[in-house]
Parts: sequence; structure tokens; C-alpha cells
Amino acid sequence: MSTHTPATPAREADAAAIRALLERSRTAWGRGDGAAYGEQFTADATDVTYTGTIYRGGPEIGRAHQALFDGFLKGTKLSLEITELRLLGPDTAVVLTRGDVHKGRPKRLGKLATYTVVREPGGGWRIAAVQKTGRKRLLEALSFRLQPATRPAAH
Repeated sequence: MSTHTPATPAREADAAAIRALLERSRTAWGRGDGAAYGEQFTADATDVTYTGTIYRGGPEIGRAHQALFDGFLKGTKLSLEITELRLLGPDTAVVLTRGDVHKGRPKRLGKLATYTVVREPGGGWRIAAVQKTGRKRLLEALSFRLQPATRPAAH
């Protein structure tokens, strides 16, 4: 994981708190606990799902996810790997993750998510926005082959 901020004890503590926030959301998902999942979001958060649905606010995100956990996502786990964490100021960060939803072991972490997280007045961190996207490896490879200038710089 890369972190694009100077390493100070305060910044390292913020990064650890943000990692813990995402771990709480992952754990709530694994328990099928929509309320706990929704609590990780701000009251005015946006969640743009993999299918393109937009949920607004922690309570709605939790309610909708509970319906999913009780239905076709029953018994699933969420795997997350933080690939980049950027602290943009004292109260805002952007986190890029690779992950997937699965039963058993994940085959591949084929979904990407961008989280915007914010420090709330009490000092805790919450998710203000998340955008989930499926990675299209074949189309990506084709694009790079046909238009090499579209390949991102190595990190």
C-alpha cells in the first residue's frame, strides 16, 4: 500500500484509524449486519454500487445492504486490499482498494473501489463516499495494446 503523505505520528495514527474503519465495514459485511455496515458511513454519504445504484446516507446504505445480506448476498464475505491511502488534509482522505464479494475463497480481487473518508466532529473517521467498479482486464489489455499511451505510469 502506498501512502502519499509525510510519515508523522499523527498521520500514521490517522492512516491506522482509516484502515480500522474499512476493516469494521468488511467485518459488518461478513456478519451480514446491515446496520453496522451503514454506521461506517456519514449521515449524508453516497454509495455508488457496482451495478450503478446510488444509495444516500448511512441509514439507507445499511437498510439496503441488510436486504442484500438477507437475499442474494447471504453468507458472503467482502475481501479488501488497500492499494493506496492519501491523506489530503487533516480531515479528508482518499483510499483506493481492490476487492471482491465471495463465498469461500475469492478467486481474484477484480473490483476496485474509491473511498472518500472524513473525520467527523468527534474525531472518528467515516466513509463519505464510495464508488465501486468492476475491472475489465481484457478491455484494459486491448486498450494498452492498441493505444500504448493509455497505460498508466508504474507505481
